[in-house]
Amino acid sequence: MEHLSVDFHTRRGMLNAVRDMTLRIGTGETVCLVGESGSGKTVTSKAIMRLIDHENGRITEGSLYLQGTDLSRLTEGELRRFRGKKMAMVFQEPMTAFDPVFMIGQQIQETILQHERVSKREAKARAVKLLQRVGIPEPVLRMKQYPGELSGGMLQRAMIAMALSCGPELLIADEPTTALDVTIQAQILQLLKDLQAEYGMSILLITHDLGIAAEMADRIVVMYAGEIVEEASADELFNLPRHPYTRGLLRSIATMDTVRGTKLYSIEGSIPNLSALPEGCRFHPRCPFASERCSREAPPLEGSGGSRAACWYSDELIRRDGWLAKPDASVQILSAQGIQRGADGLIRAECEDPLFEVTGLRKYYPVRGGGLGQRRKLIHAVDDVSFTIRKRETFGLVGESGSGKSTLGRVLLQMERATQGRILFEGQDLTELGGHELRRARRHMQTIFQDPYGSLDPRWNIGDSIAEPLRVHDGLPASRLKERVHELMGLVGLDPAWAQRYPHEFSGGQRQRIGIARAIALNPRFILADEAVSALDVSVQAQIINLLQDLQQQLGLTTLFIAHGLQIVRHISDRIGVMYLGKLVEIAPSEELFLRPAHPYTRALIDSIPQAGEGKGQPLAGIEGEIPSPANPPSGCRFHTRCPMATAKCREEEPQLRQIAADHFAACHDPL
Repeated sequence: MEHLSVDFHTRRGMLNAVRDMTLRIGTGETVCLVGESGSGKTVTSKAIMRLIDHENGRITEGSLYLQGTDLSRLTEGELRRFRGKKMAMVFQEPMTAFDPVFMIGQQIQETILQHERVSKREAKARAVKLLQRVGIPEPVLRMKQYPGELSGGMLQRAMIAMALSCGPELLIADEPTTALDVTIQAQILQLLKDLQAEYGMSILLITHDLGIAAEMADRIVVMYAGEIVEEASADELFNLPRHPYTRGLLRSIATMDTVRGTKLYSIEGSIPNLSALPEGCRFHPRCPFASERCSREAPPLEGSGGSRAACWYSDELIRRDGWLAKPDASVQILSAQGIQRGADGLIRAECEDPLFEVTGLRKYYPVRGGGLGQRRKLIHAVDDVSFTIRKRETFGLVGESGSGKSTLGRVLLQMERATQGRILFEGQDLTELGGHELRRARRHMQTIFQDPYGSLDPRWNIGDSIAEPLRVHDGLPASRLKERVHELMGLVGLDPAWAQRYPHEFSGGQRQRIGIARAIALNPRFILADEAVSALDVSVQAQIINLLQDLQQQLGLTTLFIAHGLQIVRHISDRIGVMYLGKLVEIAPSEELFLRPAHPYTRALIDSIPQAGEGKGQPLAGIEGEIPSPANPPSGCRFHTRCPMATAKCREEEPQLRQIAADHFAACHDPL
């Protein structure tokens, strides 16, 4: 790319999404684009593929070359010969990239037949080999399946197989692992490494996870508000960031070394809207080192030795004392009242009174289909789960997709009825309540959803959305209702003057704050946070985690925190439960679980976490195979089909969850 600029035509006129971008990718090189949502990463990738042409976008300045061909000047017909053949793309959400009405095999074959002079039989044979190469079991069977019949990890592998079908020279991967569990993420990243070595292709990887960038990248390019603010090798960038924005992103990461209970560092404010970009350096309104010059003049992207930064003061800043220091962790923001650090350094709760007592909980779903006289199959989503959640603690829940975490959360709140078992909430069995009684109990139990935009009515302004639970349960007069909404908005860091705005006018982090304000409106005793920060950028994620910790301390909340980002779960949780295929396989205090995991599955999850700053080159750890179907779980220990330590006893006899140390439980015949 040479001085590339991309504009979009909107009802408000032309908006500049990418400005003056110069970037080179060498043969066989991996370049990572990082930055917050709205920084222009995906627009850049779509500009290379010229997909912006179909979204009211166009390249207004600069040139774009692939092996000597200027892509910016090709016609649509000429571009079709390049897409798939010379360059290919793996999208963030494979379900939207595949056509749901065609089989997987048909769609891979279509790409091959479009670009190669081969017969349908040869195309089919190549498609089977590709599925096998990307690690999909039973490829002949998968060829005949539809996208909806494959798991997220398998579907992403099939997307990679389709992208590689014609041996492209450039593979663009746009957030290919954001929605995946750490184990599947590790498998996909290792697969990309292996395929790159095999095919000698170049990779442009877009991610907001700096741990992934550290594992994968030769060079990292940091974008902010449509511009490159820093570019350097992975080692240089992590060891000595030259731009305040890059430094802020690195300091926002929750790592395994981050002290539990401390406030995470976050970059204040949010990325500017394209229609209201600031003058001068676009980062200056959020920069703690900004001067008057920064607000007037945009700094050029300059540097030497392959490292460039767009900051007037980068050379001065990197010589400052404390530039590389970690954020101050001296002030503990503990998540529950009555929590103290013991002599062994572990955090434990003094208050042992349970808020929830769950005994023998089961949730089965019948599988449709089956012939006359055949026994109906059941999906064992939650199967014989027993545990407690103590008052004012945060109980973390982790496990792969399909393990039953979200189902357990929904059944706990009786959003779905339990098949069997007891759920005691402050001594009252929720499974026996119905109608008005259950509705009255629910005011004390609220939910923060993963997708805040999907959980808010787009036709209501946010003031009405926050006020709804107050109208339903308290019947407050209009004047008091407005006052309370403004109080709640202030509590979660939103300007009360925004109450008349609609959900689409807010960023992802701001929308999550709206969801939190709505959840705490009734002063509940319990909050279910179901993947509440999974889709957020690292800095916004840190802001939301800090907010949840502050609110828990102020309001005395009890929280069930469900997530697949293990570092975040470790940081915020007092105790953690690990689920696998409908069963709790381990429960322990947070630090204890990470320092001394007792179940092989827990150990494998921890080993799968990419670590920012440790560099690349080491094979990524992951769990072999896919999680089995909950409609047909294995006999004995359900993890034995993927466990490297499994014995004959594991295959035949199911282990029970038993205490192995103080407050530490594991369901394993031979705990680690």
